[in-house]
Amino acid sequence: MAETAFFIYFATITILSSIMTIGFRSPIYCTLALLSTLLHVAGLFILLNAEFIAAIQVIVYAGAVLVLYLFVLMLLNLKKTEDFLHKQVWVALFFGLVLLAEILIGLFKAPFFTKTPVPKSEELAALGNTAEIGLALFNKYLLPFEIVGIILLGAVIGALVLAKKYRQADA
Repeated sequence: MAETAFFIYFATITILSSIMTIGFRSPIYCTLALLSTLLHVAGLFILLNAEFIAAIQVIVYAGAVLVLYLFVLMLLNLKKTEDFLHKQVWVALFFGLVLLAEILIGLFKAPFFTKTPVPKSEELAALGNTAEIGLALFNKYLLPFEIVGIILLGAVIGALVLAKKYRQADA
């Protein structure tokens, strides 16, 4: 019963704060609403017993990405606006309700609403979620993991080359 209450809380606040993220006019309010969204998504991951993914969600997205957003916002010349919400907030609210309806349809078709039993894995619980991710990542998915690393290295090198060309053009 408590897990259901926590799920309803996290899901509701996630949906509402994601609508506020695209609905507010002020970039500062949008960033704060995005922070709320990311933290509540991490709470949903914890409910799924995915502690590692929840920690990565908080560290990478709520920590690093939002700090980057805030630095960009500090560099912008922000002007005061009279409007508190965008004009598109009604479109966002409509699509948010459509997404909520899809989630509810998926929930009602989930195994805990039907009479089919959900298989439980005691080995996974004994081993731990983080250890299972590590074993899968470095055993079964080693080649794709290395390819992603090479692609990210290429992206970093490309960003440095473009930044160097941009600095030389300014000088």
